[in-house]
Amino acid sequence: MIHRQPILYSLAGLLAGGVITALILLTARPTAPSNSSNSDPVSNSTTAPANPASVPVRSRIMGQTDQHFIVMMIPHHEDAVAMADLASNRAQHPELKALARSIKTTQTREIQEMQTWYKQWYGTTVPQWQPGMGIKSPSNQLARSAGSPGWGMGMMGHRGMMGMRTDLVALQNAKDFDRTFIEEMIPHHQMAVMMAQMVLTNSQYPEIQRLAESIVKTQTAEINQMQQWYQTWYPSQTQ
Repeated sequence: MIHRQPILYSLAGLLAGGVITALILLTARPTAPSNSSNSDPVSNSTTAPANPASVPVRSRIMGQTDQHFIVMMIPHHEDAVAMADLASNRAQHPELKALARSIKTTQTREIQEMQTWYKQWYGTTVPQWQPGMGIKSPSNQLARSAGSPGWGMGMMGHRGMMGMRTDLVALQNAKDFDRTFIEEMIPHHQMAVMMAQMVLTNSQYPEIQRLAESIVKTQTAEINQMQQWYQTWYPSQTQ
């Protein structure tokens, strides 16, 4: 079994709680109380929403999904690239060095793509993620209406979300670099995959959808490869 640092368990818990809750709110169809148990606002196209205000709110939330996905994913990618740079110099296994080169090439390109899209779509450069950054009122309004935390509490409200930073000094100085690299990169990839899977159902831009699909496919394959290497190279740790 791979022994992860305690912060990784915390990060996974925060993602599973706040972020998933927020995205469930995003994908949920707005409903309103009804006097008839047989009423179905979807089956009758002539029926107006019971709460019209909820529709533009949800639309604005979905519009923010792409924006904040980029803000969070860029530092996450930058973290992986920095780890890959260390592996290029310190890794002992040539397979790991090759993986590091691939990670750097792929994620550097994706960072550049996201920066370009952000400038085109939002008219400014990507803001640097800071602890405590949150999303403005639309998502919070929907979250409050459902009695649940919104993106501001989930995705952006904790330092340990997608913008988490790996302790690169500790990784660089690790006694067994290859083992530590795998133990760090697998959960790092898992969080990127989780975020990409979530944004797939909420993105309004096909570019983000294609990027998310690519992240899921590529990083899932890399996770599987690293797990196989770990079992082969460190069998005593997988008992």
